[in-house]
Amino acid sequence: MSEGISGTDVRDMAPGRPVVLRGGTVLPMDRGRRVLPDTDVLTVGERIAAVGPALAVPEGTLEIDARGGLVLPGLIDTHRHMWQTAMRGYGADWTLTQYFVWYYLEHGRHFRPEDIHAGNLLAAAEALDAGVTTVVDWSHGLSTPEHADAAADALTSLPGRYVLALGNIHQAPAQWTADPGIRAFLRRRRTGDDDMLAFQLAFDVTGDPEFPEKPAFEAARELGLPVTTHAGVWGATGDDGIRLMHEHGFMGPETVYVHSASLSADSYHRIAATGGSVSVSTESEQSAGQGYPPTWRLRAHDIPVSLSMDTSVWWSGDLFSAMRATLGADRSREHLQAHERGETVTHSALRADQIVAWATNGGARALGRGDDLGTLEAGRKADVVLLRNDDSPAMFPILHPYGHVVFQAQRGDVHTVLVNGRVVKHAHRLVGVDLAAIRHAVANTVDHLRGALGEQAWAQGMNPGIPETKVLDNPYTYTEFRSGTTHGQ
Repeated sequence: MSEGISGTDVRDMAPGRPVVLRGGTVLPMDRGRRVLPDTDVLTVGERIAAVGPALAVPEGTLEIDARGGLVLPGLIDTHRHMWQTAMRGYGADWTLTQYFVWYYLEHGRHFRPEDIHAGNLLAAAEALDAGVTTVVDWSHGLSTPEHADAAADALTSLPGRYVLALGNIHQAPAQWTADPGIRAFLRRRRTGDDDMLAFQLAFDVTGDPEFPEKPAFEAARELGLPVTTHAGVWGATGDDGIRLMHEHGFMGPETVYVHSASLSADSYHRIAATGGSVSVSTESEQSAGQGYPPTWRLRAHDIPVSLSMDTSVWWSGDLFSAMRATLGADRSREHLQAHERGETVTHSALRADQIVAWATNGGARALGRGDDLGTLEAGRKADVVLLRNDDSPAMFPILHPYGHVVFQAQRGDVHTVLVNGRVVKHAHRLVGVDLAAIRHAVANTVDHLRGALGEQAWAQGMNPGIPETKVLDNPYTYTEFRSGTTHGQ
């Protein structure tokens, strides 16, 4: 006999207890993109035990009413600079160059380990609240091993699933990947049996023909870690970097290329031929200027796509906004191209179900987890999201479920979230997350940064002027290489 649930009693939601979501419209995100009305999802331990109508459940199962709601796999974000979340919204009017100046060249150096910790706490809580159950923490503010430990400590203190992509924008990749302290950190933290925290190396490739990033790729290979890299960023990284990676054998299925918005067909061919995937951050690409969101090109080259939101210093921290922006950008370009030819688009090439797939199993495949994350099937990991909001007039009627997820739903409609079989949000409230403590930590970080910069610089930073000497082809200080090719696509 199952038991119903009311309120957010943490004792009722003990990890390991079977949970059944009853009677929802299930989007299993399998290859058929099916829609399963009046369907239950049963989780036992860390796994999905069954998906089907009127399931029999074990004694003591926690029962959650999903009627009138949508049940789908946990969303997966493959590129989020979590350490910057304590500065939420600060850079709303920045250009990409101003972002580079602030974080890469100047003020990002003021972040202490406790500031990395605070940003990660806030970002992790925000992700869970929005139904994002797996996040790649593209953590390129880790200037010391102590910063890396702070990032990992924050991630392991909250009940989400994370990939810590280690990076240090203040040193050359060849330098920090060889740091004995970073190597010791990885020996300590990579236990091999931790399903909730994985690792990548995060660095960019400038295109310098001397290939100063080569030792970092060799370190990644030695350590058995995937590489994630900002590629195709207008004015910073372009085709030269992709060519160097390919010619030296450092491109593979495990490589995740972020943005990839300013590349030529040659680079897309190289990515496709080596089986890599692209993390598209549409809100970022549209506003900061890395290039037009490249989903149309990626589809043409059959390159796998995942979605990401990049950084809350500019944009929203949820994937509903990312899905909506991505579909809109792709369709907008399709219409504009047709208009230029004097034609009219009569059937949209990119559909809502494809966007939801990119936000779920697209991310799982990019992280090498396509066999156990990203779909709702028996045996898969129990990362599950229920969208239901009886108080919202925007959550009924649900006629086109995939379209509803992309164009109608928002983070406030996330009713219940399970990660690894554990209920981490229910009835629109996080479970077991101390928001007051996170608020206090973030306030301390903001106070520290304002004090370190001074009030005038802090205020000016929200709309900074860029000295002429700071306008660079790229912001990487370990090489003098400058390339006109990034401006010639």
